[in-house]
Amino acid sequence: MKSIIQKEKRCYLCGTTYNLHEHHCIHGSGNRKNSEKYGLKIWLCAAHHNMSNYGVHNDAKLDLEIKQMAQREFEKTHTREEFMKIFGKNYLD
Repeated sequence: MKSIIQKEKRCYLCGTTYNLHEHHCIHGSGNRKNSEKYGLKIWLCAAHHNMSNYGVHNDAKLDLEIKQMAQREFEKTHTREEFMKIFGKNYLD
């Protein structure tokens, strides 16, 4: 499924269109597959993904912010209970 978060293929954080990676917002423990199914994915440049200390995979605060944003997007069309059943956690409380 396409992203429900982004329409354009550019880094979600800095806007570049260079060296992009697809990032599944909710990852680990099978949740990557669920992120794919529900469109909870964004484009990130290599630096903002996993090729720097400030990339989402190396910055717990940024990772949480992206998970919270993804949950908010999901909850525009689903309930919090559905999110928690599918992804096993609530990132907003």
